[in-house]
Amino acid sequence: MSALISLFLKLSVFSLFAFGGINALLPALFELSVNQERWIDQQTFADFFAIAQGAPGPNMMTVTLIGWHVSGVAGALIATFAICWPSSIMIFYLQRYIVNMKDPKKQKIIRYAASALAVGLVLSSAWQISTQINHDAAAYLITILTIGTAYFTRWHPLYLIAVGAMIGLTGFI
Repeated sequence: MSALISLFLKLSVFSLFAFGGINALLPALFELSVNQERWIDQQTFADFFAIAQGAPGPNMMTVTLIGWHVSGVAGALIATFAICWPSSIMIFYLQRYIVNMKDPKKQKIIRYAASALAVGLVLSSAWQISTQINHDAAAYLITILTIGTAYFTRWHPLYLIAVGAMIGLTGFI
């Protein structure tokens, strides 16, 4: 199967489960792109994720960058379209259904449940990615300090990325 067709089909299926956004699917995306298809290596995945987090715009840029790496501009366009179209259609019809519900209590329950599910998936994803990428005590310490700093301060994430880059340049990790 050609790389572009494989990219389109596999990312289209991913889109159906992207509840909570791309960050909720990072472990599965990592498994697919690094271990199964070998489109990229572990370091490139981490680099693409860092670029996507540092750049303005949606987090789906990770997928776009993977597509670009696989097959240039065509791969980037196909990957971006594939990750968007199924979930967009599904959410369009689901939102219409929820808005047309007569019982506001049921609407509220669905919204709260969807929020809890999205938060849980993103937290689970963060845990899985950190255990796949961190290989020693120093890496885990930096992860814990970053989480604490992000939670207890109002620092912009780019400052944390810059600190991480400086730590990496010093060879500490």
